[in-house]
Amino acid sequence: MGTWDTGPFDNDTAADFANALDNAEPEACEALIRGVLIRTIDATGYLVEADEAVAAAALIAAQCPEGEPVDTPYSLETAMPMFPTDLRALADEALACIAGDDAGSASNWVAQEDWRQWRAMLTRLRAVLAPPPPSFAPFEVQP
Repeated sequence: MGTWDTGPFDNDTAADFANALDNAEPEACEALIRGVLIRTIDATGYLVEADEAVAAAALIAAQCPEGEPVDTPYSLETAMPMFPTDLRALADEALACIAGDDAGSASNWVAQEDWRQWRAMLTRLRAVLAPPPPSFAPFEVQP
């Protein structure tokens, strides 16, 4: 596997995932993304699809109010359909699994600075994906 930078599409596996999404019908893109997220969440042991899950999470985060567009030469060539909001929680959960997997993707970094940049990218994505806290009206206290 080739990795050339710390972004969500900066490795061969994620670039191949982008190609698969480009070649899929628009209505199939959601199923591909949902599938990779669920398989990552449900995985035991090595997270085989971690790179694809990070790329999927970046695509979902790009559609969120605070999200950044995914704009690299290795990402998608076609626009993605709007994803349902429930994918945000799945993407956040998948990223939590990846970030907590010390034996997987986190261990692949040779340079400590690259590892820190990659972790910071995961943290930024999770901050965008995390659902806002519920807002409650303050209770009126009667004497």
